[in-house]
Amino acid sequence: MSHQPQRSRAGLGLLVLACVTIITLDARHDVRASPVDPLRFTVAAVLGPVEDGAAAVLRPVIDLPDHFGDVKALRDQNHQLQATNAELISRLRAVDANDNRDGALAGIARLADTSGYDVVPSQVVGMGPAQSFTRTVSIDVGTDDGVGPDLTVINADGLVGRVVSATASTATVLLIIDSKSTTGGRLGDSMELGFLAGDGSLSGDGSLQFSLVDHTVSPKEGDSVVSWGSRNGAPYIAGVPIGEVTNVHSSPAELTETATIDPYVDFSSLDVVAVVTAVDGRSTSNQAQEAR
Repeated sequence: MSHQPQRSRAGLGLLVLACVTIITLDARHDVRASPVDPLRFTVAAVLGPVEDGAAAVLRPVIDLPDHFGDVKALRDQNHQLQATNAELISRLRAVDANDNRDGALAGIARLADTSGYDVVPSQVVGMGPAQSFTRTVSIDVGTDDGVGPDLTVINADGLVGRVVSATASTATVLLIIDSKSTTGGRLGDSMELGFLAGDGSLSGDGSLQFSLVDHTVSPKEGDSVVSWGSRNGAPYIAGVPIGEVTNVHSSPAELTETATIDPYVDFSSLDVVAVVTAVDGRSTSNQAQEAR
């Protein structure tokens, strides 16, 4: 056991002596022709491929922090782009909605101008519950705007309904599509009188049933129907477009014909409407008071 440390020290001394000798020889000769060049080249030839292989293996590990940094940056950029995209989509939808409202207001203005109506534009802000027995909507104008019960409500396509109640800032409108609502109408060019009853449906399949007063008159598909008009214009003014005849069916028991009317107004997407407050300068609100 006592000889082992001595051997280790002797080996270490020889290794140090060899290193010093090699360094001395290398330093005393021209760098271009060193005696240790063959040894250096041999070591480089042996260890070079090993070094290159180790570098190739370790490079992904060395680059790993940069990789995670790039992924985080890309993820943050993606989230930012998604937020920007969502904001742009929201703005486009708002622009589309505003364009639709502007178009609806322009249509109401044209109808009012050609018919001599004074109107209060408004927007639908609520719809009656589906379980309700009546079909109503709420609009954002009321008595402060000159709107009260028994006034006609229209939109750019035609007759919507009538005001049944009002507060200072809102009003409730009973739609002509309501199943218990009855509206007087005139048929096409003949102007024959009849009564319309809704089926209560707000979908695109919603319709009105039109029964003529004169049972001998036969409506035809494609005939238009306009409002008959109430006494003193309350609750309905005359001549507002209602819809078109799409089907005619007879009742043998009563010897009468009933026409199915497809309304011009899309009641499932009501938005901009207007309350008619005067016709040809005569206030319908005053007429409504007189009628009551």
